[in-house]
Amino acid sequence: MIPRLDHREAMPAALRGAVIALGNFDGFHLGHQAVASEALEWAKAEGRPGIIATFDPHPVRYFAPGAAPFRLTTLDQRQDLFEAAGADAMLVFQFDRTLAETTAEQFVGDLLAQRLGAGGVVTGEDFTFGKGRAGNVAVLAELAQASGMAARAVGPVADHGEVVSSSRIRDLLKAGDCPGAAELLTRPFAVRGTVQHGAKLGRTIGYPTANLEMGSYVRPRYGIYAVTARLPDGSVVPGAANLGIRPSFDPPIELLETFLFDWTGDLYGQEIEVALHHYLRPEAKFDTLEALTAQMDLDCQRAHELLA
Repeated sequence: MIPRLDHREAMPAALRGAVIALGNFDGFHLGHQAVASEALEWAKAEGRPGIIATFDPHPVRYFAPGAAPFRLTTLDQRQDLFEAAGADAMLVFQFDRTLAETTAEQFVGDLLAQRLGAGGVVTGEDFTFGKGRAGNVAVLAELAQASGMAARAVGPVADHGEVVSSSRIRDLLKAGDCPGAAELLTRPFAVRGTVQHGAKLGRTIGYPTANLEMGSYVRPRYGIYAVTARLPDGSVVPGAANLGIRPSFDPPIELLETFLFDWTGDLYGQEIEVALHHYLRPEAKFDTLEALTAQMDLDCQRAHELLA
């Protein structure tokens, strides 16, 4: 696993002079990957380390703590994605009051140039930074040059004539369009978390589930999904999942409940990652357990077909 660095600490000597891809990179979609690729190719060409940075918590969460959950990835997921992209390290800018009050000049001169020893930085063309978002790519280029660094900006990536963005992906997920979101992410949207103990009602009707809380993730459309789950041993198992509040049971509790096909075992307290591949239908309330079970049989059959 690549190292996870903290912007508040000095850069390790072996990583000074790195080219840093700078952005939020929540989702690490096609547009983010273009920025990261530019930075890593530049680093390789000059024999420098290549680092991908991210901000956590997201600045929106800092300035609007009451905002609805919107994350597409956790820090752990981003670390895995950055490593797979070829980064030598992940740099986390801890977004707190101190960073929020840091001016554009301080961000470039004190942080990037001095503390982190960056040799170059790459951002998207829409990148803003510094107190009051006073810095943009033109300001970054000017300040970087004054601090002995180089800066590059990468233009937006379009798909089907529309710019790829995290907000567009969230909208697709909220509409239940898993393939559309996956095309922009270059992989299915996936929820990673620790399997929770629940009421264990599923096992009474032949459908035991591994339950995850949604936490800070964006909420895709509530309903039934065809999914795959990556288990602690690295195996990937197909299944069907209910995302929502379980209207047939009381009390209503929001969970992602995954039934794994042809698998038995104990996952309580262990971390799994559930990828949403296809939306099957909305949540529904059933008058009897028999009616619920009959529908679940049909859902699993359909999920089997789609995942095949």
